Amino acid sequence: MAIYQNTGIKETATTKTGSAQEPESQSTLRSSLPDKPVVLNEAGDSSPVIYLRELWIYRELLYFLTWRDIKVRYKQTAMGAAWAVIQPLFAMLLFALFFGLWIRVPSDGMPYLVFFYCGLLPWTFFANAVSQSSQSLILNSNLITKVYFPRAIIPAASIGAALVDLLIASVILVGLALYYGLGTTWSVLMLPALVVLAVLFSLGCGICIAALTAKYRDIRHALPFVLQLWMFLTPIIYPLSVVPAKWRWLVLLNPLAGIVEGMRAALVGRGIDWSAISISVVMTFASLVVAAYVFRRIERGLADLI
Repeated sequence: MAIYQNTGIKETATTKTGSAQEPESQSTLRSSLPDKPVVLNEAGDSSPVIYLRELWIYRELLYFLTWRDIKVRYKQTAMGAAWAVIQPLFAMLLFALFFGLWIRVPSDGMPYLVFFYCGLLPWTFFANAVSQSSQSLILNSNLITKVYFPRAIIPAASIGAALVDLLIASVILVGLALYYGLGTTWSVLMLPALVVLAVLFSLGCGICIAALTAKYRDIRHALPFVLQLWMFLTPIIYPLSVVPAKWRWLVLLNPLAGIVEGMRAALVGRGIDWSAISISVVMTFASLVVAAYVFRRIERGLADLI
C-alpha cells in the first residue's frame, strides 16, 4: 500500500506478475528500464556515400520543403513573385545612375545596365540563399525533433526556393540582352554552367552556416555585416580589370568573382578567363567538402542544440 500525503488520498498499487516471485535477473532488468519509452532521434555515423544516398532517397521531401518555402515567402503579398525581380532591378538602376552616369566606373565596354545586372543577379541569389538557409534549421526545430531525415535537406530547400527567384529575375537579363543585341555567340552556353556553379557554392556556404548558426547563435547577427563586406569584395560595381594584377589572385579566391566575370564575358562574347573559372570551381568544391564535414559534426546533436 502506497500513501500519498500531498493529495490526502490513499491508493493501492498492485502488480500482477503471473507468478508468486520473479527471477532475480528479470527483476533487475525491469528495475533498470525507464518509466517511459526513450526515442533517440539523431544521425548515426555513416560514410559520405551513404549520406548522399539518403539525400537521394528523401528527394521528394526536398521538393515539398522547397515548395513550402516558396509559398510561405509570397503568401498574402500583393505583388507575389514580382519581388524576386524588384530587388535586383532597382539595385541595377541605382548602380547605373551613381556608379555609371556620375562616377563613370569602367565597364569593359559593356552597357552599364547589363554590366551591373550581370553582377547583381548571381550576388542577389547568393546573399538571399545564405541568409534564408542560415535560419532554416532553427525555424524548423519542431520538424527536426520529431522525425529523422537528412537534416541537410532543410537548408538545401531554402536554397532551392532562392533558385526559383533567380530564374524569375533572369527574365530581365534576357530582355536586356535582346535590347542591346547581346548573347549572339556560342559562349552564351556557358551561362547555365555558371548558374550551376553559383548554386553549388551557395549550397556549400548555406549548409555550413546553417549548422554553425544552430550551434552559435551569434552568427545570425554577424552574417549581414559579412555579406555586405563580401559584396564589395566581389566585382559587382567594378570590373576585375581595375584590380591591380598583384592583388587579383586574392579577389579570385572568392568564387563569385569568377562567376560574375564569366557571366559578363559569356554574354558579350568576350574571351572567358578560364583560370578564374577554374579557381571558382576548386573553391566551390572545397566549400562543399568543408560544409559536409562541419554539418556532419554538428548534425549528430542537432536535436539537442535547437
